Amino acid sequence: MKITAQRNRVTEIHFRSTGSHSDPYNDVALDVLFRGADGDSIRVPAYWAGDDLWCVRFAADRPGCYEYASVCSRESDFGLHGQTGAVTVEHYAGGNPLYRRGRLRVADDQRHFEHADGTPFFWIGDTWWMGLTDRVDWPSGFKMLAADRAAKGFSVIQIIAGPLPDMDAWDPRGRNEAGFPFREGFGGVNPAYFDHADLKIGHLVHAGLVPCIVGMWGYYLPQIGVERIKRFWRYLVARYGAYPVVWCIAGEGKMPYYLSETREQDAAAQLQGWTEVTRYVRQIDPFGNLITIHPTQFGREQVEEPSLLHFEMLQTGHGGYASIGPTAQSVMTSIEREPRMPVIVAEVNYEGILGGSWQDVQRLAFYTAVFNGTAGHTYGANGLWQASTADRPYGPSPHGRCYTNTSWQEVMALPGSRQIGLAGEFMARFPWWQCVKHPEWIEQQYDDAAPNAVRCIGIPRRLRLVYVPMLWDPPTVTGIEPGVGYRASYFDPCTGDEHDLGPVNPDAQGTWRPPFPPEVHDWIVVLEGMHGHGG
Repeated sequence: MKITAQRNRVTEIHFRSTGSHSDPYNDVALDVLFRGADGDSIRVPAYWAGDDLWCVRFAADRPGCYEYASVCSRESDFGLHGQTGAVTVEHYAGGNPLYRRGRLRVADDQRHFEHADGTPFFWIGDTWWMGLTDRVDWPSGFKMLAADRAAKGFSVIQIIAGPLPDMDAWDPRGRNEAGFPFREGFGGVNPAYFDHADLKIGHLVHAGLVPCIVGMWGYYLPQIGVERIKRFWRYLVARYGAYPVVWCIAGEGKMPYYLSETREQDAAAQLQGWTEVTRYVRQIDPFGNLITIHPTQFGREQVEEPSLLHFEMLQTGHGGYASIGPTAQSVMTSIEREPRMPVIVAEVNYEGILGGSWQDVQRLAFYTAVFNGTAGHTYGANGLWQASTADRPYGPSPHGRCYTNTSWQEVMALPGSRQIGLAGEFMARFPWWQCVKHPEWIEQQYDDAAPNAVRCIGIPRRLRLVYVPMLWDPPTVTGIEPGVGYRASYFDPCTGDEHDLGPVNPDAQGTWRPPFPPEVHDWIVVLEGMHGHGG
């Protein structure tokens, strides 16, 4: 069979089993070897799609002809073993950046992400943990939500493929249109569940949003077992690895189930087990997608070997202003630890949680994290992460408390999501990946982990960004380099508006103080070298 495809876009090839297999998911392993004209080859796992159908998904980052041959653990099944063909990959001429620039990788500085072509990638994530359930209806609801987030400037969507948090595995709230992801007893998958999931995952990529696919919540590992989870992860890699995705091995990896009576034993088993699963996924993913794990605090502490992770996720609290200081401290701690890797706050202060953490806290959390060195930031809205709807309110978690019954359609429009999008667009104007902290550039010296700390980042002689959480008195900028002409402006993080302040005229000591802004709230003072910011 000869197939024509486009660079970085997924091609699906089907195979029909000619043998009789009572449990194909567990008893049959199918891989497909793809060899390019340069002689390089990759081994891509295929997945069982139900009945006698198997599929392999392939994407190439370079044009050319790729010959393939199938290799099945059941060599007597001639429909699966020894099938050959070729895929001719042509240049991609469309506008989707995920296809044009390629999948994500860690940049050489080990601090930020970039596309395969070297274009820096700024992570602006949103949290749809339960987005694959039928409470986010397909197609209208899901497409509406994706369009909203893409228009606001989000770039990543965190979404769970397997059993969900805040419930038991067979809770009806975990279903989609075809049921649960696993068969009862976790003995195998339900392919029809993933047929529906395919539509949503594919649409995220089509909308230019990177799916950050979470395998399942961490506390399921003692129930399911490591070997079954590894087989499930092979299924996920086969089904979605060819897309430009990010893998999150588990949510809250070593946190035991809420009502567990053996918490210490469960935590120890989960730490060891998720380490083994993480190592396995790194070994079998032929496309080299980035791998992380969602934590209770530090991602690297959810596995025994932090070097298995490509980047570190943090979870830093839901206490509103009280969580800002711990967020800063967690980021600063993570940035300094070895092995060095990019850092993302993956969960903090969902907007509206516990009746608070509104848009002002969202802005503060973003700039606190990013100005301390993260490679982006992740937003979340209470009601959206659990996909609550007006006619199907989510209700209580296993611990008996209900976080909210407000519908995701309502919280989708909370102002914090737009303001986080504006924050991402603002950072993207500059070479943010070259910016570092410069507390010596401001006269105001607060505790670096305090919620109201004035924070300054930039590039000497080129750019200074000063975030002032509550700008009652403008900050005094110090150490302005002789002979460098800066132009200043205020950026309004609430509206995205800019207010030009004209050229900067420092005194003889190199200090300068801007005028009062139009109104009192948080602001960013921007000083750009007259030669341009170089973004």
